[in-house]
Amino acid sequence: MVNYMEIKFGMVYDSVVYGIGVTLIEPLNYSSFFNREMIYGYPDDFERFSYFCRASLDYIVKCGKQPDVLHLHNWETAIVGPLFWDIFFNKGLGGTRILLTCHDFNSQGIEQPNKLALCGLDPSNLHQHDRLQDNTNTQFVNILKGGVVYSNRVVIMSSIHPKYTIVRNLSHELEPTLNVHRDKLVVAPYGFEKSTWDPTRDYFLPENFNAENMNGKAVCKVALLQQLGLSEHSSSILIILMNTSEKQVVNQPLESLQEELKDDDNIKFVGAYDEALSHLLFAGSDIILCRSFLDPSDETPLKALRYGAAPIAVGMHTHINRVIPFDRNLMNHDQEATKYSKIINNTFGNISLGLAIDEIRSNPSM
Repeated sequence: MVNYMEIKFGMVYDSVVYGIGVTLIEPLNYSSFFNREMIYGYPDDFERFSYFCRASLDYIVKCGKQPDVLHLHNWETAIVGPLFWDIFFNKGLGGTRILLTCHDFNSQGIEQPNKLALCGLDPSNLHQHDRLQDNTNTQFVNILKGGVVYSNRVVIMSSIHPKYTIVRNLSHELEPTLNVHRDKLVVAPYGFEKSTWDPTRDYFLPENFNAENMNGKAVCKVALLQQLGLSEHSSSILIILMNTSEKQVVNQPLESLQEELKDDDNIKFVGAYDEALSHLLFAGSDIILCRSFLDPSDETPLKALRYGAAPIAVGMHTHINRVIPFDRNLMNHDQEATKYSKIINNTFGNISLGLAIDEIRSNPSM
């Protein structure tokens, strides 16, 4: 038997952070839930986040607020969906709707059904295949699945993949649920600050450029070679390998490569991140090597396109790409693909580094 966690408020603080109104609620009980070094990554994460979600809804009702939209993110706040429709909809929130944004499906919040009672939900009512029951491990509930089922609209963040690819290949066993609720799914590209990453006005560059006038890119290439300590004539084509991951397991191959090529004067490794150099790398490069086109949160291919460099996936021929092929015909007929996914996959999806070099030599302006 799991008992309901009673919600007791202390002080409520209203403030403004970067121009956005923020409300902070002080819990009088279970305060240890929020006195942690990390935001998540603990065995009691479901208890912590479900308490937060229930407390937020209680606060909204007690204050008489009537929001148009409750915007949820990932599994951590997906439980708001079931809570809203099963408990709070008839408490003055009849005009409110639920929007869930999923940044990925890697973490879904798999829990014992009886834990739903902690926030006042009925486990027997929700532990069903068309509600929160996990599609693979049916003895558990899947909190992210519940968010999808109980939301009016679901936004999936991906700058590269169309809806078809995400649902079929990247949903981690949620494919049946996403297919049932396909009409509420929307794919939205990740964004980066366009005023910051814009070669026409990028103040980090020695000279700006655009698609109609690429002279500035040649200036940036010379400046980049000088800053890296490479000869201006060391290569007619400058290739940059961008490693955007902080995970040590990903960096090990790069460290091995660096050791192998340490005596090559035409190669330079830059370990520490430098904002100005990062802009110059995109602006001065002809080709940007990416880990793959499979990471929907990786902005590297998009920035490469914006700065006139060809994004090439170095892992194109690894086993994972045989699971998720870049099918040009599929992309041409998939109207759900984002603009960038069409450009990247149709143009660069099957191009190797050697072919890219040949293309640049034979048709550099293109």
